[in-house]
Amino acid sequence: MKENENFISESTNKRECSDNEEKKIDIDDVLVNEIGQFGRYQIRQLLLLSLPLLMGAFSSEYVFSAAAIPHRCQIPECGEEGKDFELQPEWIVNAVPGTDSGGFSSCQRYEPLGANGSLEFCSADIFNRNNVIACDNYVYGKNNSVVYDFNLGCQEWMRTFAGTLSNIGTLLVLPITGYFSDRFGRRLALIVNTFNFGLFGSIRAFSTNYTMYMVLHFLQTFLGAGISSSAYIFATELVGPKYRVLAGALCPSMFAVGSMILGCVAWAIESWRHMILALHMPCFLIVFYYWFLGESVRWLISKQKYRKARSALEKVAKTNKTTISQESMTALLRPKVETTVHPTESRNLITAILRSRILLRRVCTTPFWWISTTLVYYGLSINSTSLSSAMYLNYILTYGIDIPGNLATVLILARIGRKPTLSGDFSVVRLLLYLLGKFSISIVVTSLYVYTSELYPTEYRHSLLAFSSTIGRIGSITAPLTPALMVYWESLPFVLFGGMGLLAGLLVLTQPETRGMKLPDTLAEAEVITKTGA
Repeated sequence: MKENENFISESTNKRECSDNEEKKIDIDDVLVNEIGQFGRYQIRQLLLLSLPLLMGAFSSEYVFSAAAIPHRCQIPECGEEGKDFELQPEWIVNAVPGTDSGGFSSCQRYEPLGANGSLEFCSADIFNRNNVIACDNYVYGKNNSVVYDFNLGCQEWMRTFAGTLSNIGTLLVLPITGYFSDRFGRRLALIVNTFNFGLFGSIRAFSTNYTMYMVLHFLQTFLGAGISSSAYIFATELVGPKYRVLAGALCPSMFAVGSMILGCVAWAIESWRHMILALHMPCFLIVFYYWFLGESVRWLISKQKYRKARSALEKVAKTNKTTISQESMTALLRPKVETTVHPTESRNLITAILRSRILLRRVCTTPFWWISTTLVYYGLSINSTSLSSAMYLNYILTYGIDIPGNLATVLILARIGRKPTLSGDFSVVRLLLYLLGKFSISIVVTSLYVYTSELYPTEYRHSLLAFSSTIGRIGSITAPLTPALMVYWESLPFVLFGGMGLLAGLLVLTQPETRGMKLPDTLAEAEVITKTGA
Protein backbone atom coordinates (compact mmCIF):
# COMPACT_ATOMS: atom_id res chain seq x y z
CA MET A 1 0.00 0.00 0.00
CA LYS A 2 3.06 2.29 -0.29
CA GLU A 3 1.79 3.77 -3.54
CA ASN A 4 -1.48 4.64 -1.78
CA GLU A 5 0.31 6.40 1.08
CA ASN A 6 2.52 8.38 -1.30
CA PHE A 7 -0.46 9.45 -3.38
CA ILE A 8 -2.47 10.44 -0.32
CA SER A 9 0.41 12.49 1.03
CA GLU A 10 0.95 14.10 -2.35
CA SER A 11 -2.72 14.98 -2.68
CA THR A 12 -2.98 16.30 0.86
CA ASN A 13 -0.08 18.71 0.32
CA LYS A 14 -1.83 20.15 -2.71
CA ARG A 15 -4.98 21.00 -0.83
CA GLU A 16 -5.22 21.96 2.82
CA CYS A 17 -8.54 23.32 3.96
CA SER A 18 -10.58 23.57 7.13
CA ASP A 19 -13.46 21.22 7.86
CA ASN A 20 -16.12 23.84 7.23
CA GLU A 21 -14.61 24.79 3.86
CA GLU A 22 -14.10 21.28 2.53
CA LYS A 23 -16.69 20.14 0.07
CA LYS A 24 -17.76 16.54 0.40
CA ILE A 25 -17.62 14.83 -2.99
CA ASP A 26 -18.44 11.26 -3.90
CA ILE A 27 -18.36 9.27 -7.13
CA ASP A 28 -22.00 10.07 -7.94
CA ASP A 29 -21.24 13.81 -7.76
CA VAL A 30 -18.38 13.36 -10.21
CA LEU A 31 -20.50 11.23 -12.57
CA VAL A 32 -23.39 13.71 -12.56
CA ASN A 33 -21.48 16.98 -12.71
CA GLU A 34 -18.27 16.18 -14.56
CA ILE A 35 -17.44 12.93 -16.35
CA GLY A 36 -20.96 11.81 -17.33
CA GLN A 37 -23.56 9.41 -15.96
CA PHE A 38 -24.15 7.42 -19.12
CA GLY A 39 -21.60 8.26 -21.79
CA ARG A 40 -19.64 6.33 -24.38
CA TYR A 41 -17.53 4.65 -21.69
CA GLN A 42 -20.55 3.29 -19.79
CA ILE A 43 -22.24 2.15 -22.99
CA ARG A 44 -19.10 0.30 -24.11
CA GLN A 45 -18.76 -1.38 -20.71
CA LEU A 46 -22.41 -2.42 -20.70
CA LEU A 47 -22.05 -3.93 -24.17
CA LEU A 48 -19.07 -5.94 -22.93
CA LEU A 49 -21.11 -7.11 -19.93
CA SER A 50 -23.91 -8.24 -22.24
CA LEU A 51 -21.97 -11.28 -23.46
CA PRO A 52 -21.43 -12.94 -20.04
CA LEU A 53 -25.01 -12.03 -19.06
CA LEU A 54 -26.26 -13.90 -22.13
CA MET A 55 -24.09 -16.87 -21.20
CA GLY A 56 -25.36 -16.90 -17.63
CA ALA A 57 -28.78 -17.94 -18.92
CA PHE A 58 -27.31 -21.15 -20.34
CA SER A 59 -27.22 -22.67 -16.84
CA SER A 60 -30.83 -23.70 -17.49
CA GLU A 61 -30.00 -25.84 -20.54
CA TYR A 62 -30.79 -28.92 -18.44
CA VAL A 63 -34.43 -28.13 -19.27
CA PHE A 64 -33.59 -29.47 -22.75
CA SER A 65 -30.57 -31.74 -22.27
CA ALA A 66 -32.37 -33.62 -19.49
CA ALA A 67 -35.85 -33.23 -20.97
CA ALA A 68 -38.46 -35.94 -20.52
CA ILE A 69 -39.00 -37.94 -23.72
CA PRO A 70 -41.71 -40.47 -24.68
CA HIS A 71 -40.84 -44.05 -23.69
CA ARG A 72 -42.34 -47.43 -22.89
CA CYS A 73 -41.22 -50.86 -21.77
CA GLN A 74 -38.98 -52.82 -24.10
CA ILE A 75 -40.70 -56.10 -25.09
CA PRO A 76 -37.95 -58.68 -25.86
CA GLU A 77 -40.61 -61.37 -26.46
CA CYS A 78 -41.64 -59.40 -29.54
CA GLY A 79 -38.11 -59.14 -30.96
CA GLU A 80 -37.03 -55.88 -29.30
CA GLU A 81 -33.41 -56.04 -28.14
CA GLY A 82 -32.51 -52.36 -27.96
CA LYS A 83 -33.84 -48.81 -27.44
CA ASP A 84 -34.54 -47.87 -31.06
CA PHE A 85 -37.86 -49.37 -32.08
CA GLU A 86 -41.23 -48.00 -33.07
CA LEU A 87 -42.85 -46.46 -30.01
CA GLN A 88 -46.42 -47.46 -30.92
CA PRO A 89 -46.52 -50.63 -33.05
CA GLU A 90 -49.94 -52.10 -33.74
CA TRP A 91 -49.44 -54.90 -31.22
CA ILE A 92 -48.41 -52.62 -28.31
CA VAL A 93 -51.87 -52.84 -26.67
CA ASN A 94 -51.30 -56.61 -26.32
CA ALA A 95 -48.12 -56.14 -24.28
CA VAL A 96 -48.62 -52.88 -22.37
CA PRO A 97 -51.62 -51.78 -20.28
CA GLY A 98 -53.54 -48.68 -21.34
CA THR A 99 -54.18 -45.50 -19.40
CA ASP A 100 -57.31 -43.51 -18.62
CA SER A 101 -56.24 -40.83 -21.12
CA GLY A 102 -56.31 -43.31 -23.99
CA GLY A 103 -52.54 -43.88 -24.22
CA PHE A 104 -50.42 -46.65 -22.81
CA SER A 105 -48.26 -47.05 -19.71
CA SER A 106 -44.69 -45.75 -19.83
CA CYS A 107 -43.43 -47.80 -16.88
CA GLN A 108 -45.42 -51.06 -16.81
CA ARG A 109 -46.06 -54.05 -19.04
CA TYR A 110 -47.91 -57.37 -18.91
CA GLU A 111 -46.10 -60.40 -17.49
CA PRO A 112 -44.67 -62.67 -20.26
CA LEU A 113 -45.71 -66.33 -20.36
CA GLY A 114 -42.54 -67.62 -22.01
CA ALA A 115 -43.61 -67.69 -25.67
CA ASN A 116 -42.32 -65.31 -28.34
CA GLY A 117 -43.71 -63.17 -31.15
CA SER A 118 -42.06 -60.92 -33.72
CA LEU A 119 -41.75 -57.23 -34.56
CA GLU A 120 -44.46 -57.68 -37.19
CA PHE A 121 -46.94 -59.44 -34.93
CA CYS A 122 -47.03 -60.08 -31.20
CA SER A 123 -50.14 -61.87 -29.91
CA ALA A 124 -51.86 -61.09 -26.62
CA ASP A 125 -51.75 -64.82 -25.90
CA ILE A 126 -48.06 -64.72 -24.93
CA PHE A 127 -48.76 -62.35 -22.01
CA ASN A 128 -50.57 -62.72 -18.69
CA ARG A 129 -52.86 -59.72 -18.94
CA ASN A 130 -54.00 -60.17 -15.34
CA ASN A 131 -50.55 -59.39 -13.96
CA VAL A 132 -48.67 -56.13 -14.52
CA ILE A 133 -44.92 -55.84 -13.86
CA ALA A 134 -42.36 -53.01 -14.00
CA CYS A 135 -40.14 -52.48 -17.05
CA ASP A 136 -36.64 -53.94 -17.20
CA ASN A 137 -35.56 -51.81 -20.18
CA TYR A 138 -37.09 -49.15 -22.39
CA VAL A 139 -37.83 -48.09 -25.94
CA TYR A 140 -37.65 -44.32 -26.57
CA GLY A 141 -39.53 -42.08 -28.97
CA LYS A 142 -36.65 -39.55 -29.19
CA ASN A 143 -32.89 -39.61 -28.64
CA ASN A 144 -32.13 -35.92 -27.91
CA SER A 145 -31.89 -36.20 -24.12
CA VAL A 146 -29.71 -37.75 -21.44
CA VAL A 147 -32.77 -39.87 -20.65
CA TYR A 148 -32.07 -41.80 -23.86
CA ASP A 149 -28.27 -41.96 -23.57
CA PHE A 150 -28.22 -43.03 -19.94
CA ASN A 151 -31.46 -45.08 -19.97
CA LEU A 152 -33.35 -43.03 -17.39
CA GLY A 153 -36.85 -44.15 -18.36
CA CYS A 154 -39.28 -43.95 -15.42
CA GLN A 155 -36.57 -42.50 -13.16
CA GLU A 156 -38.15 -39.08 -13.00
CA TRP A 157 -36.50 -38.09 -9.74
CA MET A 158 -33.06 -38.74 -11.23
CA ARG A 159 -33.91 -36.78 -14.36
CA THR A 160 -35.17 -33.73 -12.47
CA PHE A 161 -32.32 -33.91 -9.95
CA ALA A 162 -30.13 -32.14 -12.50
CA GLY A 163 -32.18 -28.98 -11.93
CA THR A 164 -31.99 -29.38 -8.17
CA LEU A 165 -28.19 -29.75 -8.29
CA SER A 166 -27.99 -26.67 -10.49
CA ASN A 167 -29.84 -24.58 -7.91
CA ILE A 168 -27.83 -26.02 -5.03
CA GLY A 169 -24.60 -25.15 -6.84
CA THR A 170 -25.87 -21.64 -7.45
CA LEU A 171 -26.89 -21.31 -3.81
CA LEU A 172 -23.36 -22.19 -2.71
CA VAL A 173 -21.48 -20.06 -5.25
CA LEU A 174 -23.26 -16.76 -4.60
CA PRO A 175 -21.72 -15.96 -1.18
CA ILE A 176 -18.32 -17.15 -2.43
CA THR A 177 -18.56 -14.93 -5.49
CA GLY A 178 -19.74 -12.02 -3.35
CA TYR A 179 -16.72 -12.31 -1.06
CA PHE A 180 -14.35 -12.83 -3.99
CA SER A 181 -15.77 -9.79 -5.78
CA ASP A 182 -15.59 -7.51 -2.75
CA ARG A 183 -12.08 -8.75 -1.94
CA PHE A 184 -10.39 -9.07 -5.35
CA GLY A 185 -12.53 -6.96 -7.67
CA ARG A 186 -15.61 -7.09 -9.88
CA ARG A 187 -13.71 -7.78 -13.09
CA LEU A 188 -11.77 -10.80 -11.81
CA ALA A 189 -14.92 -12.30 -10.24
CA LEU A 190 -16.76 -12.02 -13.56
CA ILE A 191 -13.89 -13.51 -15.58
CA VAL A 192 -13.31 -16.45 -13.23
CA ASN A 193 -17.00 -17.33 -13.05
CA THR A 194 -17.53 -17.17 -16.81
CA PHE A 195 -14.40 -19.20 -17.58
CA ASN A 196 -15.32 -21.92 -15.08
CA PHE A 197 -18.87 -21.96 -16.41
CA GLY A 198 -17.63 -22.57 -19.95
CA LEU A 199 -14.97 -25.10 -18.90
CA PHE A 200 -17.17 -27.46 -16.90
CA GLY A 201 -20.08 -27.00 -19.29
CA SER A 202 -17.94 -28.04 -22.25
CA ILE A 203 -16.52 -31.07 -20.41
CA ARG A 204 -20.06 -32.13 -19.48
CA ALA A 205 -20.87 -32.62 -23.16
CA PHE A 206 -18.57 -35.66 -23.06
CA SER A 207 -20.24 -37.33 -20.06
CA THR A 208 -20.18 -41.12 -20.23
CA ASN A 209 -22.85 -41.68 -17.56
CA TYR A 210 -25.48 -39.72 -15.68
CA THR A 211 -23.39 -39.48 -12.49
CA MET A 212 -20.63 -37.75 -14.44
CA TYR A 213 -23.21 -35.46 -16.06
CA MET A 214 -24.68 -34.41 -12.70
CA VAL A 215 -21.31 -33.96 -10.93
CA LEU A 216 -20.05 -31.74 -13.74
CA HIS A 217 -23.34 -29.82 -13.73
CA PHE A 218 -22.95 -29.18 -10.01
CA LEU A 219 -19.32 -28.09 -10.43
CA GLN A 220 -20.32 -25.83 -13.31
CA THR A 221 -22.81 -23.89 -11.19
CA PHE A 222 -20.81 -24.13 -7.96
CA LEU A 223 -17.75 -22.57 -9.62
CA GLY A 224 -19.37 -20.48 -12.34
CA ALA A 225 -22.96 -19.46 -11.63
CA GLY A 226 -21.95 -16.12 -10.14
CA ILE A 227 -21.90 -14.55 -13.61
CA SER A 228 -25.20 -12.68 -13.33
CA SER A 229 -24.62 -11.21 -9.87
CA SER A 230 -21.05 -10.16 -10.80
CA ALA A 231 -22.21 -8.46 -13.98
CA TYR A 232 -25.14 -6.78 -12.25
CA ILE A 233 -22.99 -5.24 -9.50
CA PHE A 234 -20.54 -4.13 -12.18
CA ALA A 235 -23.28 -2.44 -14.22
CA THR A 236 -24.99 -0.58 -11.37
CA GLU A 237 -21.70 0.77 -10.00
CA LEU A 238 -20.79 2.02 -13.46
CA VAL A 239 -23.50 4.62 -14.09
CA GLY A 240 -24.92 7.67 -12.33
CA PRO A 241 -28.12 7.72 -10.23
CA LYS A 242 -30.34 8.75 -13.14
CA TYR A 243 -29.46 5.68 -15.19
CA ARG A 244 -29.07 3.08 -12.43
CA VAL A 245 -32.51 1.56 -12.98
CA LEU A 246 -31.89 1.42 -16.74
CA ALA A 247 -28.60 -0.41 -16.20
CA GLY A 248 -30.34 -2.69 -13.72
CA ALA A 249 -33.09 -3.46 -16.24
CA LEU A 250 -30.63 -4.18 -19.05
CA CYS A 251 -28.99 -6.97 -17.04
CA PRO A 252 -32.05 -9.24 -16.64
CA SER A 253 -33.10 -8.29 -20.17
CA MET A 254 -29.81 -9.69 -21.48
CA PHE A 255 -30.41 -12.78 -19.35
CA ALA A 256 -33.84 -13.12 -20.99
CA VAL A 257 -32.27 -12.73 -24.44
CA GLY A 258 -29.77 -15.44 -23.49
CA SER A 259 -32.65 -17.70 -22.46
CA MET A 260 -34.32 -17.11 -25.81
CA ILE A 261 -31.03 -17.93 -27.56
CA LEU A 262 -30.87 -21.11 -25.46
CA GLY A 263 -34.34 -22.09 -26.68
CA CYS A 264 -33.39 -21.38 -30.31
CA VAL A 265 -30.11 -23.32 -30.10
CA ALA A 266 -31.83 -26.28 -28.46
CA TRP A 267 -34.49 -26.14 -31.17
CA ALA A 268 -31.90 -26.02 -33.96
CA ILE A 269 -29.37 -28.56 -32.62
CA GLU A 270 -30.99 -31.89 -31.86
CA SER A 271 -28.03 -33.59 -30.15
CA TRP A 272 -27.83 -32.50 -26.52
CA ARG A 273 -24.04 -32.94 -26.56
CA HIS A 274 -23.58 -30.67 -29.58
CA MET A 275 -26.05 -28.20 -28.10
CA ILE A 276 -24.04 -27.93 -24.88
CA LEU A 277 -20.80 -27.38 -26.79
CA ALA A 278 -22.38 -24.71 -28.99
CA LEU A 279 -23.61 -22.85 -25.91
CA HIS A 280 -20.46 -23.02 -23.79
CA MET A 281 -17.50 -22.69 -26.14
CA PRO A 282 -17.97 -18.89 -26.57
CA CYS A 283 -17.50 -18.50 -22.80
CA PHE A 284 -13.74 -18.72 -23.25
CA LEU A 285 -13.75 -15.31 -24.95
CA ILE A 286 -14.05 -13.90 -21.42
CA VAL A 287 -10.26 -14.24 -21.00
CA PHE A 288 -9.78 -11.16 -23.18
CA TYR A 289 -11.96 -9.12 -20.83
CA TYR A 290 -8.98 -8.74 -18.49
CA TRP A 291 -7.58 -6.23 -20.97
CA PHE A 292 -10.79 -4.72 -22.37
CA LEU A 293 -13.08 -4.39 -19.32
CA GLY A 294 -12.20 -1.67 -16.84
CA GLU A 295 -12.46 -2.30 -13.10
CA SER A 296 -15.25 -0.69 -11.08
CA VAL A 297 -14.12 2.77 -9.95
CA ARG A 298 -16.31 2.53 -6.85
CA TRP A 299 -14.59 -0.70 -5.84
CA LEU A 300 -11.13 0.76 -6.44
CA ILE A 301 -11.92 3.75 -4.23
CA SER A 302 -13.50 1.60 -1.51
CA LYS A 303 -10.31 -0.49 -1.39
CA GLN A 304 -8.12 2.66 -1.39
CA LYS A 305 -6.45 1.72 -4.66
CA TYR A 306 -6.12 5.39 -5.48
CA ARG A 307 -3.60 5.32 -8.32
CA LYS A 308 -5.69 2.82 -10.26
CA ALA A 309 -8.86 4.75 -9.41
CA ARG A 310 -7.27 7.96 -10.72
CA SER A 311 -6.26 6.24 -13.95
CA ALA A 312 -9.76 4.75 -14.34
CA LEU A 313 -11.47 8.12 -13.77
CA GLU A 314 -9.22 9.79 -16.32
CA LYS A 315 -10.05 7.04 -18.82
CA VAL A 316 -13.80 7.49 -18.25
CA ALA A 317 -13.49 11.24 -18.76
CA LYS A 318 -11.39 10.83 -21.89
CA THR A 319 -13.75 8.28 -23.46
CA ASN A 320 -16.81 10.40 -22.62
CA LYS A 321 -14.97 13.51 -23.95
CA THR A 322 -15.34 15.27 -20.62
CA THR A 323 -12.95 16.36 -17.87
CA ILE A 324 -12.62 15.91 -14.14
CA SER A 325 -11.23 18.77 -12.08
CA GLN A 326 -8.17 18.33 -9.92
CA GLU A 327 -10.20 19.50 -6.92
CA SER A 328 -12.78 16.76 -7.44
CA MET A 329 -10.11 14.16 -8.07
CA THR A 330 -8.27 15.07 -4.88
CA ALA A 331 -11.43 15.15 -2.75
CA LEU A 332 -12.73 11.91 -4.23
CA LEU A 333 -9.50 10.00 -3.62
CA ARG A 334 -9.02 11.19 -0.05
CA PRO A 335 -9.84 8.59 2.66
CA LYS A 336 -13.23 9.39 4.15
CA VAL A 337 -13.33 10.66 7.73
CA GLU A 338 -16.02 8.87 9.70
CA THR A 339 -18.53 11.07 11.52
CA THR A 340 -20.74 8.44 13.13
CA VAL A 341 -20.75 8.17 16.91
CA HIS A 342 -20.64 4.40 16.89
CA PRO A 343 -18.04 2.24 15.12
CA THR A 344 -20.13 0.57 12.42
CA GLU A 345 -17.35 0.84 9.83
CA SER A 346 -15.65 -2.36 10.87
CA ARG A 347 -13.84 -4.19 8.13
CA ASN A 348 -15.35 -7.38 9.50
CA LEU A 349 -18.69 -7.80 7.76
CA ILE A 350 -20.37 -9.87 10.48
CA THR A 351 -19.27 -7.48 13.21
CA ALA A 352 -20.46 -4.51 11.18
CA ILE A 353 -23.89 -6.10 10.74
CA LEU A 354 -24.28 -6.93 14.42
CA ARG A 355 -23.26 -3.41 15.46
CA SER A 356 -25.76 -1.72 13.17
CA ARG A 357 -29.45 -2.27 13.94
CA ILE A 358 -30.39 -0.73 10.61
CA LEU A 359 -28.14 -3.03 8.59
CA LEU A 360 -29.16 -6.06 10.66
CA ARG A 361 -32.84 -5.36 9.95
CA ARG A 362 -32.12 -5.15 6.22
CA VAL A 363 -30.08 -8.34 6.22
CA CYS A 364 -32.98 -10.14 7.89
CA THR A 365 -35.57 -8.67 5.51
CA THR A 366 -34.14 -8.76 1.98
CA PRO A 367 -33.59 -12.56 1.83
CA PHE A 368 -37.33 -13.18 2.30
CA TRP A 369 -38.08 -10.94 -0.69
CA TRP A 370 -35.77 -13.10 -2.74
CA ILE A 371 -37.31 -16.39 -1.58
CA SER A 372 -40.78 -15.23 -2.61
CA THR A 373 -39.61 -13.85 -5.95
CA THR A 374 -37.61 -16.90 -7.00
CA LEU A 375 -40.41 -19.23 -5.90
CA VAL A 376 -42.86 -17.56 -8.29
CA TYR A 377 -40.39 -16.74 -11.08
CA TYR A 378 -38.84 -20.19 -11.39
CA GLY A 379 -42.15 -21.90 -10.73
CA LEU A 380 -43.54 -20.22 -13.84
CA SER A 381 -40.40 -20.67 -15.95
CA ILE A 382 -39.71 -24.34 -15.22
CA ASN A 383 -43.26 -25.37 -15.99
CA SER A 384 -43.44 -23.37 -19.22
CA THR A 385 -42.28 -26.29 -21.39
CA SER A 386 -45.35 -28.30 -20.40
CA LEU A 387 -47.89 -25.68 -21.47
CA SER A 388 -48.29 -27.39 -24.85
CA SER A 389 -46.43 -29.67 -27.21
CA ALA A 390 -44.38 -26.72 -28.58
CA MET A 391 -41.72 -27.05 -25.89
CA TYR A 392 -39.09 -24.79 -27.49
CA LEU A 393 -41.52 -22.06 -28.49
CA ASN A 394 -43.07 -22.04 -25.01
CA TYR A 395 -39.65 -21.55 -23.45
CA ILE A 396 -38.73 -18.74 -25.85
CA LEU A 397 -42.02 -16.89 -25.31
CA THR A 398 -41.90 -17.29 -21.54
CA TYR A 399 -38.55 -15.52 -21.36
CA GLY A 400 -39.39 -13.12 -24.18
CA ILE A 401 -42.16 -11.65 -22.03
CA ASP A 402 -39.48 -10.74 -19.45
CA ILE A 403 -37.97 -8.09 -21.73
CA PRO A 404 -40.94 -5.68 -21.84
CA GLY A 405 -41.40 -6.38 -18.13
CA ASN A 406 -37.81 -5.37 -17.41
CA LEU A 407 -38.04 -2.24 -19.55
CA ALA A 408 -41.36 -1.32 -17.94
CA THR A 409 -39.49 -1.34 -14.64
CA VAL A 410 -37.46 1.66 -15.80
CA LEU A 411 -40.63 3.78 -16.06
CA ILE A 412 -42.34 2.34 -12.99
CA LEU A 413 -39.41 2.70 -10.56
CA ALA A 414 -38.65 6.20 -11.80
CA ARG A 415 -42.21 7.39 -11.19
CA ILE A 416 -43.58 5.52 -8.19
CA GLY A 417 -40.42 4.25 -6.48
CA ARG A 418 -39.09 0.91 -5.28
CA LYS A 419 -41.38 0.14 -2.33
CA PRO A 420 -44.78 0.49 -4.09
CA THR A 421 -43.54 -1.54 -7.07
CA LEU A 422 -42.33 -4.46 -4.98
CA SER A 423 -45.17 -4.52 -2.46
CA GLY A 424 -47.87 -4.12 -5.14
CA ASP A 425 -46.70 -6.75 -7.63
CA PHE A 426 -46.01 -9.29 -4.95
CA SER A 427 -49.63 -9.37 -3.80
CA VAL A 428 -51.39 -9.50 -7.19
CA VAL A 429 -49.11 -11.73 -9.24
CA ARG A 430 -51.03 -14.86 -8.26
CA LEU A 431 -54.19 -13.40 -9.82
CA LEU A 432 -52.73 -12.89 -13.29
CA LEU A 433 -52.75 -15.21 -16.26
CA TYR A 434 -49.59 -17.16 -17.02
CA LEU A 435 -47.75 -14.79 -19.35
CA LEU A 436 -49.12 -11.72 -17.62
CA GLY A 437 -47.91 -13.24 -14.37
CA LYS A 438 -44.47 -13.79 -15.88
CA PHE A 439 -44.46 -10.18 -17.11
CA SER A 440 -45.31 -9.00 -13.60
CA ILE A 441 -42.78 -11.13 -11.78
CA SER A 442 -40.05 -10.00 -14.20
CA ILE A 443 -40.73 -6.44 -13.01
CA VAL A 444 -40.31 -7.63 -9.43
CA VAL A 445 -37.03 -9.42 -10.22
CA THR A 446 -35.48 -6.33 -11.80
CA SER A 447 -36.77 -4.08 -9.02
CA LEU A 448 -35.40 -6.45 -6.43
CA TYR A 449 -31.88 -6.35 -7.86
CA VAL A 450 -31.97 -2.54 -8.01
CA TYR A 451 -33.49 -2.03 -4.56
CA THR A 452 -31.28 -4.54 -2.74
CA SER A 453 -28.08 -3.11 -4.23
CA GLU A 454 -29.14 0.43 -3.28
CA LEU A 455 -29.64 -0.50 0.38
CA TYR A 456 -26.07 -1.77 0.92
CA PRO A 457 -22.69 0.06 0.79
CA THR A 458 -20.08 -0.47 -1.92
CA GLU A 459 -17.56 -2.29 0.24
CA TYR A 460 -20.12 -4.98 1.18
CA ARG A 461 -22.63 -4.62 -1.66
CA HIS A 462 -21.85 -7.80 -3.58
CA SER A 463 -21.47 -9.92 -0.43
CA LEU A 464 -24.84 -8.83 0.96
CA LEU A 465 -26.63 -9.00 -2.39
CA ALA A 466 -25.17 -12.49 -2.78
CA PHE A 467 -26.35 -13.43 0.73
CA SER A 468 -29.91 -12.37 -0.06
CA SER A 469 -29.85 -14.16 -3.42
CA THR A 470 -28.37 -17.27 -1.79
CA ILE A 471 -31.16 -17.53 0.75
CA GLY A 472 -33.56 -16.79 -2.10
CA ARG A 473 -32.47 -20.01 -3.79
CA ILE A 474 -34.72 -21.78 -1.30
CA GLY A 475 -37.53 -20.53 -3.52
CA SER A 476 -36.00 -21.81 -6.76
CA ILE A 477 -35.23 -25.20 -5.20
CA THR A 478 -38.78 -25.47 -3.83
CA ALA A 479 -40.54 -24.25 -6.99
CA PRO A 480 -40.35 -27.58 -8.92
CA LEU A 481 -41.97 -29.35 -5.97
CA THR A 482 -45.05 -27.13 -5.68
CA PRO A 483 -47.21 -29.05 -8.20
CA ALA A 484 -47.06 -32.04 -5.85
CA LEU A 485 -49.00 -29.98 -3.28
CA MET A 486 -52.07 -30.18 -5.51
CA VAL A 487 -52.49 -33.79 -4.36
CA TYR A 488 -53.58 -32.44 -0.96
CA TRP A 489 -55.54 -29.43 -2.22
CA GLU A 490 -55.70 -28.19 -5.80
CA SER A 491 -55.34 -24.52 -4.82
CA LEU A 492 -52.57 -25.05 -2.26
CA PRO A 493 -49.68 -23.95 -4.54
CA PHE A 494 -51.50 -20.71 -5.35
CA VAL A 495 -52.25 -20.07 -1.69
CA LEU A 496 -48.54 -20.59 -0.99
CA PHE A 497 -47.53 -18.15 -3.75
CA GLY A 498 -50.06 -15.57 -2.61
CA GLY A 499 -49.25 -15.89 1.09
CA MET A 500 -45.50 -15.62 0.52
CA GLY A 501 -46.02 -12.70 -1.84
CA LEU A 502 -48.27 -10.82 0.58
CA LEU A 503 -45.84 -11.23 3.48
CA ALA A 504 -42.88 -10.18 1.32
CA GLY A 505 -44.81 -7.14 0.12
CA LEU A 506 -45.49 -6.06 3.70
CA LEU A 507 -41.80 -6.49 4.59
CA VAL A 508 -40.83 -4.23 1.69
CA LEU A 509 -42.75 -1.43 3.39
CA THR A 510 -40.41 -1.64 6.43
CA GLN A 511 -37.45 -0.39 4.38
CA PRO A 512 -36.70 3.15 3.14
CA GLU A 513 -37.41 4.43 -0.36
CA THR A 514 -34.20 4.85 -2.39
CA ARG A 515 -35.51 6.53 -5.54
CA GLY A 516 -33.12 9.31 -6.60
CA MET A 517 -30.64 8.52 -3.80
CA LYS A 518 -26.91 8.12 -4.34
CA LEU A 519 -25.39 4.68 -3.97
CA PRO A 520 -23.93 4.47 -0.45
CA ASP A 521 -20.20 3.75 -0.31
CA THR A 522 -19.88 3.26 3.46
CA LEU A 523 -22.05 1.83 6.22
CA ALA A 524 -22.57 5.32 7.61
CA GLU A 525 -23.97 6.49 4.26
CA ALA A 526 -26.18 3.40 4.03
CA GLU A 527 -27.65 4.13 7.46
CA VAL A 528 -28.43 7.73 6.48
CA ILE A 529 -30.85 6.41 3.83
CA THR A 530 -33.24 5.52 6.65
CA LYS A 531 -33.32 9.13 7.82
CA THR A 532 -33.58 10.76 4.39
CA GLY A 533 -35.42 8.18 2.29
CA ALA A 534 -37.99 6.58 4.58
